[in-house]
Amino acid sequence: MPKKVEAEDASGPSPSERIDGRIAELTDWRGATLARVRDLIKQADTDIVEEWKWRGVPVWEHDGILCTGETYKAVVKLTFAKGASLEDPTGLFNSSLEGNTRRAIDLREGEEIEPAAFQALIQAAVALNVTARSAKKKPKAN
Repeated sequence: MPKKVEAEDASGPSPSERIDGRIAELTDWRGATLARVRDLIKQADTDIVEEWKWRGVPVWEHDGILCTGETYKAVVKLTFAKGASLEDPTGLFNSSLEGNTRRAIDLREGEEIEPAAFQALIQAAVALNVTARSAKKKPKAN
């Protein structure tokens, strides 16, 4: 089993430490929500790597980006990079539904996400990335 590797910026805190900091600075429901979904993401797949991109966005990856965790005044937005390609049998996606690539889950104050359904979505995103990555590695038949 591959060892969990966390990308680090030698000039500062690791991505996980930066995400910890973001959660700590959000002293309201958004911090608690981001912490809860982060835990669910990490439990869904032990090989997920945390990143910190685009000047302050938590990103979870496994063979490519799975989802981001952006915090706004009214929502915590979980944007799945390839969400339009994922089955969503329980209807978790409720935002960015018009695009051909991404889909998002907007969580508002007081809203809960169903843990098993969310983790199944994360696992489906991992499987999609792994399949896409392995397809790129295969030599083309002539």
